[in-house]
Amino acid sequence: MDVVTVEHLSKSFGTLEVIKDISFSVPAGEVLAVIGPSGSGKSTLLRSVTHLEQVSGGTIHVAGQCMVRDGVYADPATLRSICLRVGLVFQNFNLFPHFSALRNISEAQVRVLGRSRREADERSRSLLAKMGLADKAASYPFELSGGQQQRVSIARALALDPAVLFFDEPTSALDPELTGEILKVIRSLASERMTMVVVTHEMQFAREVADRVIFMDGGVIVEEGPAAEVIGNPRMDRTRSFLSRFGGAAR
Repeated sequence: MDVVTVEHLSKSFGTLEVIKDISFSVPAGEVLAVIGPSGSGKSTLLRSVTHLEQVSGGTIHVAGQCMVRDGVYADPATLRSICLRVGLVFQNFNLFPHFSALRNISEAQVRVLGRSRREADERSRSLLAKMGLADKAASYPFELSGGQQQRVSIARALALDPAVLFFDEPTSALDPELTGEILKVIRSLASERMTMVVVTHEMQFAREVADRVIFMDGGVIVEEGPAAEVIGNPRMDRTRSFLSRFGGAAR
C-alpha cells in the first residue's frame, strides 16, 4: 500500500515554475531520500505534500485520502484529517521556547487529539526515553543542545502517530557531532519500518538508510531508484556530476 502518491505535481511562484510535472509514490514502511542541489525544488516539494504550500496543479493522496486532485483541494475537514496523519520535522526545530521539552511534545496531543494531560504526558515521557532524553523532560529549549532540540522535535512529530514522517534537512543546522545523534534516531525509526521522506544532503546516510532515492534538479526528478544504485552507480550525467562533490558517494 502506498502511503503517499503524487501525480503530475506542479508549483509556481508567480512566473517561476519551481516544480514541474513530478510523480512518485512512497509505499508503507519505505524510507525515501530526496537529494539534489540547493534550489532544485526539494523543500518546495516537501512543503507541497505536507500542505504548507498550495500546489498549482496535480494530485496528492496521503494515507488513502485525496488532498488535492488536478489542483483542486479537498474540503477543510478532509484536509485537517490528512494533516493529522503527516508528521514534519523542520531544519530549525520550531520548538515553543516557553514550554518544557515535555510540554512541547504533549501540547498538540491535548489540543489536537483530545488526549488527557496525563495520557499525553505518559506518551511524551515514553518518546523522550526513546530519544535518549528521559532526563530532559523539565528542560526548556534554551537549556538543550541543537541535537537534543531536534530529538524533541522528532518526538513531538511522532506523538501524533503519523502515517508518514517528513524531514526537511533535519541536520543542516547542526555540527557534525550532533548530526550523528539525529541520523542515529532516523536509522532507529527506519529499522521499525516507519514510513519516512527525508530531504537531505547527507549522501552516506541516504545510501545506508534509504530504500530509495530521488535526485531532483531544476524542479524535475532527474533520476530515481534504489539508494545503493542511484548514489553508488548513477545512470545520469547530472546525477554523477552532483554526487562527485561528495567524496566517495558515487563510484
